[in-house]
Amino acid sequence: MGAAMTEGGGKVLIVEDEFLVALQLEDILSGGGHAVVGTVPDLAGLGGLAEAPDVALVDLNLRDGLTGPAAARHLAGQFGAQVIYVTANPGQIGTPAETAIGVVQKPFTRQSILAAIAYALAGCPAAGRPADLEPLG
Repeated sequence: MGAAMTEGGGKVLIVEDEFLVALQLEDILSGGGHAVVGTVPDLAGLGGLAEAPDVALVDLNLRDGLTGPAAARHLAGQFGAQVIYVTANPGQIGTPAETAIGVVQKPFTRQSILAAIAYALAGCPAAGRPADLEPLG
């Protein structure tokens, strides 16, 4: 099982200020064979990232305000990370990160998160967009 986990799994960053939501996401990702490279609650937390994520799950309203959109743009520019917004308020995204692939609405399910991550890691095939991953715009 260990080899399959590293092959199929990706490195995922969680950008979320609500501790229980972040814990739930971490549990879903770990159970799905992905490595969580960190959890950051605000824009300042991005400065301490030791490892570049493949995918970032980004909430919009963080501990320091509506800074999720800026965090997403930073992760896209700095690391080229695929961004999946995880929010109840997709209308607040504004200008999406250039690597953003969609929105998973809160409350989310285990399946919606894992399907969105699998889609991102597969290179976003045109035919394979999960139903729970809403397009941007």
